[in-house]
Amino acid sequence: MKIIDGQNTILGRLASHVAKEALKGEEVRVVNCEKVIITGSRRNIEAEFTEKRQRYGSSQKGPHPSKLSERMVKRAIRGMLPNHRMGRGRDAWKRIKCYTAIPKEFEGKKMEKVKSDKKSKFIRMEEVSKVKEKK
Repeated sequence: MKIIDGQNTILGRLASHVAKEALKGEEVRVVNCEKVIITGSRRNIEAEFTEKRQRYGSSQKGPHPSKLSERMVKRAIRGMLPNHRMGRGRDAWKRIKCYTAIPKEFEGKKMEKVKSDKKSKFIRMEEVSKVKEKK
């Protein structure tokens, strides 16, 4: 089982790395999903996520995009997998778990970091998950 620390890692690079490992047959656990970063203009990123949350129909119907950072990271990983509903994509999808912080069972264990450069313009996943909808 691989434990990957998401702190200060760019979302796209993390997602592609995790997807590749899961497709190889590894059990993958991603910790510190709140501290994953998305590069780009803060205003544009917030606007994009706000638009996504307002896109669905009435409040009774779905699908409702998640506001939880670990689910948003897992959704990005899902986009890097081949068909997540069938075959090897589905098997890989089942091998991936994401956590907001570091669970007690993983404390003190060796964690892998995905190499990525920290950019000057970015926003953390925890800030994106707290963006309010404009009505």
